[in-house]
Amino acid sequence: MHIPRRRRLLRLSPLLACAGLAACLVGPDYRRPSAPTTPAYKEAGSWAPANPSDAADRRDWWTVFGDPTLNDLEARVERSNPTLAGAEAAYRQARALVAQQRAALFPTVSLNGAASVSGGGRATAPVVVGGVTPPPTVEFVTTQAYSLGLGATWEPDLWGRVRRTIENARANAEASAADLANTRLSAQMELAADYISLRQFDEEKRLLDATAAGYARSLTIAQNRYNVGVAAKSDVLSAQSQLQTTQADDADLAQQRARVEHAIAILAGEPPASLTLAPAPWSLRPPQIPAGLPSTLLERRPDIAAAERLAAAANALIGVQTAAYYPNLALTGQAGFAAGELGSLFSAPSFLWSLGASAAATIFDAGARRAGVAQARAAYDQAVAAYRQSVLTAFGQVEDNLAAQRVLAGELALRQAAAQAAEANATIARNQYLAGQTDYTAVVVAQATALSARTAQLQVEAARRTTAVDLIAALGGGWTAGTP
Repeated sequence: MHIPRRRRLLRLSPLLACAGLAACLVGPDYRRPSAPTTPAYKEAGSWAPANPSDAADRRDWWTVFGDPTLNDLEARVERSNPTLAGAEAAYRQARALVAQQRAALFPTVSLNGAASVSGGGRATAPVVVGGVTPPPTVEFVTTQAYSLGLGATWEPDLWGRVRRTIENARANAEASAADLANTRLSAQMELAADYISLRQFDEEKRLLDATAAGYARSLTIAQNRYNVGVAAKSDVLSAQSQLQTTQADDADLAQQRARVEHAIAILAGEPPASLTLAPAPWSLRPPQIPAGLPSTLLERRPDIAAAERLAAAANALIGVQTAAYYPNLALTGQAGFAAGELGSLFSAPSFLWSLGASAAATIFDAGARRAGVAQARAAYDQAVAAYRQSVLTAFGQVEDNLAAQRVLAGELALRQAAAQAAEANATIARNQYLAGQTDYTAVVVAQATALSARTAQLQVEAARRTTAVDLIAALGGGWTAGTP
């Protein structure tokens, strides 16, 4: 049968109208908020790394330190850290919520079936014959009912409430992904900093052991000089006190190292008793970290990305609240079969169908909808402010660590020169004491100054490496926007 084109268009017009309504999307469309930035980092100045290619612009950023043990521990963090596993589970929950919200765009279809059998007695009126009324007869009657049908309900997203809800869930999922990346970076950074402290303690112990050996020789010399009557008893006591103080510091260092080793084990997802890191030489090389341009920081920091995505999620909720001003439409439909006998259930006379539509609109709510929109807008403004604050904080962290890198590089040279001078002075004081030109107090002071200078030099070297870790983290590690 041929249907004229005009009649076909008339029949399709209700569907086209519904499609046009479904395209409506109330509320503001999201635009990324502006953020304060500068063309260059102030603290970078004229300082530039000697080897820009040896940078942390990769996922496994810790490899720039050139330590295989650190590389292995960082891999364990990725596999076994419980905090990281929890963040990953939260991300999966957020993704599932997006799928759950998306399902509201489609009709809900249900299948219903029922069968019932009922029975009971029914009395029949007696027939009077020849003026005699017989007793009534009782008949047992059974009634059967069968039905099977499909039902569907659908609320078209006329004003975009569902789509804004999906937009909110998707932005929250993306924020959760950035939180996962930030949690991973934080765990990696903490482990690297702890590992640097561990190796610093190893080197400091080596320094104390060597110093204690020297102090033991000095004690022997003082004791021998006292035995032959050319030195006072106070020289022996001073040398003994100096040696025992250094040995006590060595014992305290062991406790600090154990605490750091336990922290590393927990970060790696292992019981502290199952992880033992043997002492190793101080071999962590200080990496050169290029800061790049400040504008790229917005794409490299996962915490900034998370804050920006939360602003997008808050913006979508404005549309959700705005949609409450408009009426809701619900469509229902059912089709199926109903019969009193199972054999005739699927026959044509048993077929039933129905279609329905309902609409509802709020006429008066005492300003509840207006307050909901105002609340959503305020929440968006709060999220934007938090985003901008996260950007400023990130810039501050980069500037702080750039300044630290620059200052520590200069300080290290001074500390090295001071340590060399102090060691030379300690040697002179010891020789003068042996020659009888000075008392032992001068030796003690000179040796203590030399130990303090060498310890300060080691602390600056460790601080340079720890600051490099902080700078890598401040620049976002190896993460960039769009990475999982």
